[in-house]
Amino acid sequence: MLQHDNARPHVARICTQFLEAENIPVLAWPAYLLDMSPIEHVWDALDRRMRQRIPVPANI
Repeated sequence: MLQHDNARPHVARICTQFLEAENIPVLAWPAYLLDMSPIEHVWDALDRRMRQRIPVPANI
């Protein structure tokens, strides 16, 4: 079963046809919303912690 965020490239006709041709089921999922993605909260918390460091990291 495939889960994607319904972004335009993911729901393009060619992608949809491919998934159907390969019998890949797609999980019904609402359009992309940041608050529904738990990983976005993790990245936000990590970003806030990194910005609090002294000295502030100079590179990635």
